[in-house]
Amino acid sequence: MKVSGPLVVAEGMQNADMFDVVRVGDQGLIGEIIEMRGDAASIQVYEETAGLGPGTKVVSTGVPLSVELGPGMIESIYDGIQRPLTEILELTGPNIKRGIDVKPLSRDKRWTFVPTKEAGQQVEPGDIIGTVQETVIVELRIMVPHGIKGVIKEIRAGDFTVEDVVCVVEKEDGTLADITMMQKWPVRRGRPYKEKLVPEMPLLTGQRVIDTLFPIAKGGVAAVPGPFGSGKTVVQHQLAKWADADIVVYIGCGERGNEMTDVLMEFPELKDPKSGEPLMKRTVLIANTSDMPVAAREASIYTGITIAEYYRDMGYSVALMADSTSRWAEALREMSGRLEEMPGEEGYPAYLASRLAQFYERAGRVVNLGSDGREGALSAIGAVSPPGGDISEPVSQATLRIVKVFWSLDAALAYARHFPAINWLSSYSLYIDRLSKWFSDNVDKEFPLLRSQTMKLLQEEAELQEIVQLVGVDALSFQDQFKLEACKSIREDYLHQNAFHEIDTYASMNKQYKLLKLIMEYYKKGSDAIEKGAEYKDLVSMPLREAIGRFKYIEEAETDKSYEALMEELTKGIQDLISKGGEQDD
Repeated sequence: MKVSGPLVVAEGMQNADMFDVVRVGDQGLIGEIIEMRGDAASIQVYEETAGLGPGTKVVSTGVPLSVELGPGMIESIYDGIQRPLTEILELTGPNIKRGIDVKPLSRDKRWTFVPTKEAGQQVEPGDIIGTVQETVIVELRIMVPHGIKGVIKEIRAGDFTVEDVVCVVEKEDGTLADITMMQKWPVRRGRPYKEKLVPEMPLLTGQRVIDTLFPIAKGGVAAVPGPFGSGKTVVQHQLAKWADADIVVYIGCGERGNEMTDVLMEFPELKDPKSGEPLMKRTVLIANTSDMPVAAREASIYTGITIAEYYRDMGYSVALMADSTSRWAEALREMSGRLEEMPGEEGYPAYLASRLAQFYERAGRVVNLGSDGREGALSAIGAVSPPGGDISEPVSQATLRIVKVFWSLDAALAYARHFPAINWLSSYSLYIDRLSKWFSDNVDKEFPLLRSQTMKLLQEEAELQEIVQLVGVDALSFQDQFKLEACKSIREDYLHQNAFHEIDTYASMNKQYKLLKLIMEYYKKGSDAIEKGAEYKDLVSMPLREAIGRFKYIEEAETDKSYEALMEELTKGIQDLISKGGEQDD
């Protein structure tokens, strides 16, 4: 009946259901029903609709938009509706041809299935019946699909394709169910679990400003808003590279193609710190760049989180990066406008906040289905690109109401070449109280106190800087001047981190604690020394300050030895300055 960009309205669809996948026209373009009015269905088409017109045939497949879950996803690069881009490149060249239908999982490749259950054993949904070595790093666990419960009648070992039956279960009603290594799951429905747990363990990233000041929990949700050029994508890349997760799902949602190219070029070259293998061996990439169809951008977020949930169900810790949810919201706004819905604030649909909440609520630390009670965690980190860096706009505000960690990227810091440009005064983490015990037990019992002292010092520095701008630094007491110098050390030596330096790109918690302890000890001992008569200028010009600054470039293996030596030198150096100050007074 009507074609309006990616929106197609078709009549005579009374037998179709909401969210059914349809095929449009002779080329069989993929679409999804997003609204029903009588027998008229509004369909968002995930491909270019040029050439379609009234009278074109529309066929419903009768199933919702689903993804295929099974061996072969790791190392794959998919578009927003899980079409494998590498295979499409071989078939059609650099541009995706319309109507192309390539299966997400290879039907020819054979995988070695190793059973972990035997015939005669009772199984329920979520039970692991066998494993497949998907990559050198990742062992895929084949689970009993949702809705199948009974006794294993037959289970086979050997090499199979994803469509071959590896296990037969006799259900409680006496019928037989065939289990293959592949499952299908509708992307808009969260995968079930037994129980959601409280996040109590941090997702370590190796980035000092994040791990120390604004940590995210495993199973937590975080937002990274920031204006153009403030380093959102590099922060996301760093987290994808170094976060303490077993699996990484990276969604390039409506961002520039060259940024996705950077990921594709970098990840195969990067070595996974835990295994020494290329990082791609535990990564799934979903690329829906800004020149790809707008409607598929909306689906890409759901495709990504469904794949992430599948690995979480196996008991893995999964980190999901969405770059960026603003582009996803723009796709939502465009489709809403074409459906002629009543617009909300700034033209976004009224249901923007609930859709964002539905996405982020699928993250969490859970007890999975299955009789073994295994735990899994899915952490979601979404970049937000507010127009002009104004975080009072609807997408940023709706996101802030949902997430518990806010890493505020600051254009002024980025302009001053301070990266990561996370502003320590406007960012926050609501997980700190829950994670304090973990940091006390696993890093050092005084680490939470050290963190709060650092934050207090940085806030005091901001107040002192206002006075300095009015009356100049010389009007301050030596104590306050020294406080500014200590904060300069925290900012330049601790919070500043070079993503492209082979050692400084990642800092272990042991190294983070020791570097912060050195800086804070320098401040505490120095403040005492000033009170006891030491010269301010001698304290500031101590060669030891340079040595503390260079501590972050020391190899991990040398950390403890170097820390002991610097601490000894610091105690002795300050003592000498106090003695020297006392002699001058005499």
